[in-house]
Amino acid sequence: MTFRCFGTGDPLYETYHDTEWGVPPEPTPDERELFERVSLEAFQSGLSWITILRKREAFRAGFAGFDPEAVACFGERDVERLLADVGIVRNRAKIEATIANARALRAMHDRGERLADVFEAHRPAPRPQRLSRLDELPASTPESTALAKDLRRRGFRFVGPTTAYAAMQALGYVDDHLAECVVVVGR
Repeated sequence: MTFRCFGTGDPLYETYHDTEWGVPPEPTPDERELFERVSLEAFQSGLSWITILRKREAFRAGFAGFDPEAVACFGERDVERLLADVGIVRNRAKIEATIANARALRAMHDRGERLADVFEAHRPAPRPQRLSRLDELPASTPESTALAKDLRRRGFRFVGPTTAYAAMQALGYVDDHLAECVVVVGR
């Protein structure tokens, strides 16, 4: 039997686990992709990840493909449109945080800064070996706490240490695939 850290039995979840989660970023990660993943991690807060995966295409449609420039221009009419969109998680605080985060990212870009560099600055040293059980994985780390603080200082919202750590895992800034996992990171 094939062992996965999570997602076995649901094709959408399996594909996400096998091809996206924990895959190290390219040498120059795409800022739009980073913005999407940070946004989706914030929407996931308090919910299961499979819920977000199932709504991912609707999120992309509602948030202009997570183009930070486009989302930064969203106004109250867009907030109301998104609150009426049954395809996404309709939470005003999370929707408004996503728009605020796009504006914070635009301000970073205006200053010549990149979200990828902020994540990279908080990348922890690799573990000497993979862990064996999911319950051994931390919910947050000193690095994710520092990343969350750094992002909030830059104007980001809805990014606490746990959400920051989940983004670090998802984006491959930490390798939390378990020891027996089918995925070989760095392939």
